[in-house]
Amino acid sequence: MRQNIDITVTEGTGERIDRWLAERTDYSRTQVKTLIKEGALLLGDQPMTDPTHKVVEGETVSLTPPPVKDATPQPQDIPLDILFEDEHLIVLNKPAGLVVHPAAGNWDGTLVNALLHHCKDSLSGIGGVARPGIVHRLDKDTSGVMVVAKNDEAHRGLRRLFSIHDIERHYLALIHADPRPASGTIEIPIARSRKDRLKRELDWSFERSDAREAITHYKRLEAYGTGRGKVAGEPVASLVQCTLETGRTHQIRVHLSGTGHPLIGDRLYGKAGVAGLGGTDDITVAAREGVRAFKRQALHAAILGFDHPVTGDTMHFETEPPDDFQALRALLQAL
Repeated sequence: MRQNIDITVTEGTGERIDRWLAERTDYSRTQVKTLIKEGALLLGDQPMTDPTHKVVEGETVSLTPPPVKDATPQPQDIPLDILFEDEHLIVLNKPAGLVVHPAAGNWDGTLVNALLHHCKDSLSGIGGVARPGIVHRLDKDTSGVMVVAKNDEAHRGLRRLFSIHDIERHYLALIHADPRPASGTIEIPIARSRKDRLKRELDWSFERSDAREAITHYKRLEAYGTGRGKVAGEPVASLVQCTLETGRTHQIRVHLSGTGHPLIGDRLYGKAGVAGLGGTDDITVAAREGVRAFKRQALHAAILGFDHPVTGDTMHFETEPPDDFQALRALLQAL
């Protein structure tokens, strides 16, 4: 049974009620507007079906969430690498190649299908029919730690932590060349590409209305093939740790590519091969072939840390990159 959302207006007087509620719940403004028009809202004890109503201080707003619908995706017995699980949430190590939720071209065989089988009826419904329990996601070809909500209370709590950036998220990435300086912050807004609907791009103007704030902290951990890069003294590749302050679609891939250091293997934002690997010695040939054979972005979500949204316990999870990432890293280290 889903609990009503009851809020007394103490701030935001004069705002449209759909916008006001969207800022204080896990629903989008469009979802709130639909719920209001369907009669899910009470002001005091009176129904309110006008999403343009301006809230007044002291009003009591009660929103009745819709019942959880049976998810269209079907349960599938897909193995999961579970790091932690209780009645509120599940933390897992997602393999590269696994799509998080069903979408065009991937209607089954996803993480959601696996979760439906594993968790039965205990996934949060806030994410909607196709994304039950999903609070955040990793790209299909990105591996690493993810958390999923098993009930609405955990879902709301996790969403709140993500929204205020109170989540520890560290990624490991193998990139072209070497970032200058070796550590720093990329703080450039990200918008949808005007040329390719599948891509995102940096808003160098800082003026686009559709761009969203994006902040990535980075630190170089290892450099490979120093002195062989396109710039004198520069390495051909590096291992960097990226820490997300925000979580935009493709954020690390777009920030690093847009500043001249695309991820190895990233066909969407990068390029094939690595400059500086043109030699004929065995080590160079092995590294060159290893780079060419790497068919996904070399990105791994290594660390996820947060306070449990229900118990308050400090949670910290860390995983090593998968074998293909480690094998490529070893080939580059040999340079």
